[in-house]
Amino acid sequence: MMVESGMEAWISTNGEKSLIDLGYGSFGCSHYRRRCKIRAPCCNEIFDCRHCHNEAKNSLDVDPRLRHDIPRHDIEKVICSLCDTEQDVQQRCIQCGVCMGKYFCSKCKFFDDDVSKKQYHCNECGICRVGGEENFFHCKKCGCCYSKLMENSHSCVEKAMHHNCPVCFEFLFDTMSDISVLPCGHTIHLECVKEMEQRLQYTCPVCSKSYCDMSSVWEKLDHEVASTPMPQMYLHKMVWILCNDCSEISEVNYHIVAHKCVKCKSYNTRLTQGGPSSCSPRIAQIVR
Repeated sequence: MMVESGMEAWISTNGEKSLIDLGYGSFGCSHYRRRCKIRAPCCNEIFDCRHCHNEAKNSLDVDPRLRHDIPRHDIEKVICSLCDTEQDVQQRCIQCGVCMGKYFCSKCKFFDDDVSKKQYHCNECGICRVGGEENFFHCKKCGCCYSKLMENSHSCVEKAMHHNCPVCFEFLFDTMSDISVLPCGHTIHLECVKEMEQRLQYTCPVCSKSYCDMSSVWEKLDHEVASTPMPQMYLHKMVWILCNDCSEISEVNYHIVAHKCVKCKSYNTRLTQGGPSSCSPRIAQIVR
């Protein structure tokens, strides 16, 4: 009653419109700032948000048979953080009238007070995105939203983000982390790309295509190949290679350092027959 009485006095002094800001920034969790909690329809427990639920219900302490994610669109009840009233999903509390989230999506049952993220709902994705609707377009083949800067230049991959990150294995479609779209069209967390680069890995972990300009590395390999003569017994040995960058299959002279694609001049190749093994690891050594 103390909360309600103080709230009523505050409203009478400041006006109904100020309910939008009442309690703003004081409630929520590490994932979202909001003035309500949710009741999970799957286990009937109360959590600050669906991510809090998923982290709790998928922890190592939970029996693997009982681990689960919340079906976000099935949420039916929310609890106001200011007056603790449980109610159907809606933006304003039916008891105290407070705005439970400045951004509210009735389709996703989603609340967030931090509107600086520029949230918007994509009907084709079926979920809310951030970054401003005017800055994104939905690619029907890829099945996700991309920056408009990529609209006429990205490589389409069917359901590009409907899979786990190939590095950390987190599901990408509804991740809260930044995503990088590689030139080949495959998607990966931006932080995972940075970690790969720290480990001198510059190829897509899905298709093995180079995702950055490697011309300077290829030049270094040209010099190393030229300065590393092969023994007489290997001078005329031929092998077949597959280029990871352009998919060309070609027959080239065997060399212990690396094999160059005759079509695109890339050294991102692999032996398919005629030799002991691939020499790709040498690329990472050259980068050093």
